Amino acid sequence: MAPNPRAQLTRLRLAAQWIARPRPGASAADVVRHLTAMQAQDFAGAQWSVALRTTTLTEKHVEAAIADRSIVRSWPMRGTLHFVAPEDLGWILGLTGERGMRAAAGRHRQLELDEADFDRAADVARERLSGARLLTRPALLKTWDDAGISTAGQRGAHLLVNLSQKGVLVFGPREGKQHTFALLDDWVTAPRRLEGDEALGELARRYFASHGPATVRDFAWWSSLTLTQARAAVVIAKPDELVIDDTTYYLDAAVEPARGGVHLLPGFDEYLLGYQDRTAALTKEHFELVVPGSNGMFMSTVVVDGEVIGLWRRTVKAGGLDVTVTPFAASPDPGASPDTKRAVARYAKYLGL
Repeated sequence: MAPNPRAQLTRLRLAAQWIARPRPGASAADVVRHLTAMQAQDFAGAQWSVALRTTTLTEKHVEAAIADRSIVRSWPMRGTLHFVAPEDLGWILGLTGERGMRAAAGRHRQLELDEADFDRAADVARERLSGARLLTRPALLKTWDDAGISTAGQRGAHLLVNLSQKGVLVFGPREGKQHTFALLDDWVTAPRRLEGDEALGELARRYFASHGPATVRDFAWWSSLTLTQARAAVVIAKPDELVIDDTTYYLDAAVEPARGGVHLLPGFDEYLLGYQDRTAALTKEHFELVVPGSNGMFMSTVVVDGEVIGLWRRTVKAGGLDVTVTPFAASPDPGASPDTKRAVARYAKYLGL
């Protein structure tokens, strides 16, 4: 009997993404470097995305990796926050930053933000943050307001994104619950220098090694590259090919399919967000349940044998943790299975509960 096409894809992706085979002893930097870029606008969920790909990391370990500059957070692609390895941020921005800024140009005009505003904001930021100093987001916005650069409405957010895409700013560690910003050149002291075809090939090679099997359209969507650039990058990287139902997928030839198991994934995990076409793991009839109202907010998902079969939520109580699993209609209830209990226990250990 021919293998189920969806199962072929998901079992290979679970392995490539280190979900079904979390790495013993891997650091947060190891995980982020392997995935190349991990969506991270939901900060708490992104920390769990990193840790679940290892056997031992806790929330405190991931927070410490941000503080010691092992991983950094910025807007390298799709106008969305990601974790990346510090040495990779600069060359990825070299490929994607300009396109991201062009995509926001219309909104900048609506907000009456022009290049003169961005240049002035950059000068003020360099003056206040030089010498590896840090400012919280509110403090940095106040600095711009005091200099006569209004941050009212969404102007402040767009100033932060634009200067990050230009390689001026990067997130630093948190101060309490507040995120801080630093100058990228101060915070990242040993960047890699990749340009042109070398950078394109590196991005493609690492994407397909960590996310494959995936299509060239998946890669173009994920990376913010044009389809022409993505196709050129595939030619340079020369990943292995897998044809399923007349569609060509690319992957690392060394990856072996993994047993599915039960996994509790945060809402914006790369297992779904790493692909333009998510139907291998998530059926179309269940998409609305994971992204209610198609509003861009992804719920936390329960994945069984590679397929999203329901949602989960946590309730932290004094000294413990409750996890509620809600299967989709007609989906099996994994709540009492040994695999589910192990997944919950791993999450509790990650939280230190």
